[in-house]
Amino acid sequence: MNKITMRLQADHLILEALKEDISSEDVSTNAVMKEAAAGEVDLICKQDGIIAGLEVFGRVFELLDPDTKTEFYCKDGDEVKAGQLMGKVRGDIRVLLSGERTALNYLQRMSGIATYTHSVAELLKGGRTKLLDTRKTTPNMRIFEKYAVRVGGGYNHRYNLSDGVLLKDNHIGAAGGVARAVKMAKEYAPFVRKIEVEVENLDMVREAVEAGADIIMLDNMSPDEMREALRIIDGRAETECSGNVTKENIARLTELGVDYISSGALTHSASILDISMKNLHAVC
Repeated sequence: MNKITMRLQADHLILEALKEDISSEDVSTNAVMKEAAAGEVDLICKQDGIIAGLEVFGRVFELLDPDTKTEFYCKDGDEVKAGQLMGKVRGDIRVLLSGERTALNYLQRMSGIATYTHSVAELLKGGRTKLLDTRKTTPNMRIFEKYAVRVGGGYNHRYNLSDGVLLKDNHIGAAGGVARAVKMAKEYAPFVRKIEVEVENLDMVREAVEAGADIIMLDNMSPDEMREALRIIDGRAETECSGNVTKENIARLTELGVDYISSGALTHSASILDISMKNLHAVC
């Protein structure tokens, strides 16, 4: 995540997270630190995984005090090991204490997503199918979570509702059918936007192909149904399959030859990576 993106898209979210944690003051820190004092603390990984969110971690402290300095001994996307010293943070001890939990929350969450995504992406390695995330993200965390998916080796589906046309079951119901929904989307959406249609059975597949959908999402179909759907589509649209896809069950989809597999689990079910700030001490 570059500094321009950080300032434009992430800073206000990080500030809101800090305000959530410090509504008026940090009582504990102010009780033991009456005035500014320079300090340093270690950033230590306590679990094997893929690290993601180091710049966000550092930005938390910078927003509290621009004089805070972070030094990292690894970069986003690196494999890290339990016990590894990943970096140091230097600055006013009050800032290090007050920003610790917010900074770690971002780093642990993003690294957990990157780690889980990496483990799923490895199962698709060597094939043509790309692993996608979804919009099933934590409110106000989407920019961070989707970035973490990319770090872990996955790809981003649309970022939000303004990003592309995806006609799901309720859109199709509201429009009165697949063909009518696609026709209306083609009339409304800019020509540069692809139109994706979610289908649940083979009749809907046929209708989506005939209507000229650019991408057809095979939702919650059996492997046999998806094979038949791919035969019907026959290269006339890109293909995506979805529906409760996890690391444990993705193997049933890997041999189908679809263009994309999307998984909400990448963001909504990943565990955090255990990371800690330790050995805080004063420096001259």
